[in-house]
Amino acid sequence: MKTITPNLLPPNDTMYQALVNKDSSFEGIFFVGVRTTGIFCRPTCTAKKPAPQNVEYFPSPNEALLGGYRPCLRCHPMDPAGTPPELIERLRAEVERAPDGRLTDKELAGLAIDPSTARRQFKRYYGMTFQAYHRARRMGRALREIKSGRRVDEARNGSGFGSQSGFRDAFERIFGESPTTAKKQEGLFASRIETPLGSMLAIADDAGLRLLEFVDRRALERELSILRSRLKTNVVPGEHRHLTTTRKQIADYFTGKNFEFTVPIAPVGSPFQLRDWRLLQTIPPGETRSYSWMAEQLGDKEMRRAVGRANGENMLCIIVPCHRVIRADGTLCGYGGGLWRKKWLLEHERKAIELRG
Repeated sequence: MKTITPNLLPPNDTMYQALVNKDSSFEGIFFVGVRTTGIFCRPTCTAKKPAPQNVEYFPSPNEALLGGYRPCLRCHPMDPAGTPPELIERLRAEVERAPDGRLTDKELAGLAIDPSTARRQFKRYYGMTFQAYHRARRMGRALREIKSGRRVDEARNGSGFGSQSGFRDAFERIFGESPTTAKKQEGLFASRIETPLGSMLAIADDAGLRLLEFVDRRALERELSILRSRLKTNVVPGEHRHLTTTRKQIADYFTGKNFEFTVPIAPVGSPFQLRDWRLLQTIPPGETRSYSWMAEQLGDKEMRRAVGRANGENMLCIIVPCHRVIRADGTLCGYGGGLWRKKWLLEHERKAIELRG
């Protein structure tokens, strides 16, 4: 089982108290497994509370499943929470209220927010500290302004940097380009999407959706590195029209309303990978194909392993449906998001299509 990074979770005493109090501010921060029942729950579950020695804590539903626990039928921990934890909402609201400023630990304390809690929860939810999120948000806004035609000094004034050199250095660290050359490049904007199978990270630029992955996938950091390197820019939190479309269409997918995706995609890969991914998109929802079938369609039935590698390097989960490829004998294998997710997605599609008649 994958090792849980201890500093991504609050102290055990804090989590147990949140469980006892059904504290909604810890929604999405941890999940609790009950050893005596083999069930895992949300912090707000209304079930009878177990003794402290009978619980263990996980940062995600996937970790709890890998730990051998099954989802609680009362609090449905696999379903999306709908909204981020209350503290995350407050912190993001403060960022949007004054996106060109800074919130120091002293100012956070003045808002009755414990700075260490803010850092921990933001690190757990976004994979970065609150201050890093705020700084990246400022730089993302600056990039948009520069690309829309504003002068560099105007963008710098709105970014909260007092000096031109400080702004330029920070901009180059994040985007790998000076502000004066940024008009020629696309910015990569990232947003989190909640789904019944866990949180996903979506990344897009003007060319289309570049990445859609479950945030607990081990290959995610490598994929982000590939995007940064190939596109010669960095990823910053923000919104984009393609992210808005993706969020809507992913929601339709998980409700079974629509399995077709029209959001523009712009995958980054080799010529063979791009051919492989285009072929994946021809597999209808609710159906499966074998690796041998894909290899034959791509021109060489002996390329099964190459097909498997290309499928595994697909960065557009669900939209480029590599989950629809199985072994020739009908067994499941080879899914970076976890075989339990692959099984769920295939069953979800089949059931929804059967219900439509």
